[in-house]
Amino acid sequence: MKPLPLLSLAALLAGCGQVADLTGAVAGGGAALVSSNPAVGYAVGIGVRAGVTAGMQTVMRGRQRAEQDALAAAIGGLDPGEAGPWAVRHTIPIGNRQGEVRLVRIIDNPLAECREALFAVQGESQWFLTTACRQGAQWKWAAAEPATERWGSLQ
Repeated sequence: MKPLPLLSLAALLAGCGQVADLTGAVAGGGAALVSSNPAVGYAVGIGVRAGVTAGMQTVMRGRQRAEQDALAAAIGGLDPGEAGPWAVRHTIPIGNRQGEVRLVRIIDNPLAECREALFAVQGESQWFLTTACRQGAQWKWAAAEPATERWGSLQ
């Protein structure tokens, strides 16, 4: 079997968490082989790994923002005590989510119109509390808990 199909298979089996490491190792190994200089290979490998990691983080932040915006838009369309659906559909249809959102209260604030709501993700038994505030004509996610791992990709 040729090396390229083996590396492709390894990338698929390793998952997204290992793509940057694997890409950096392949690029560094190739550069070291072509240049006959391990230092060049090491530098290229580190650089490629850093670039792939940054690219993946940018994509994941965009996906998280889309999920948060979908929830905030659903919250903005509800009256107090009302429940409704929310859903996010990504361009690449991996990780599409949906669920229910319930408006708990409207927060009377002279700086911004805000709402507090409970939301659930379909297929999970937990409810989460969040806040959304009006920003211009749209509603935006206002919860600031980026270190809360319990929300998975919704943080």
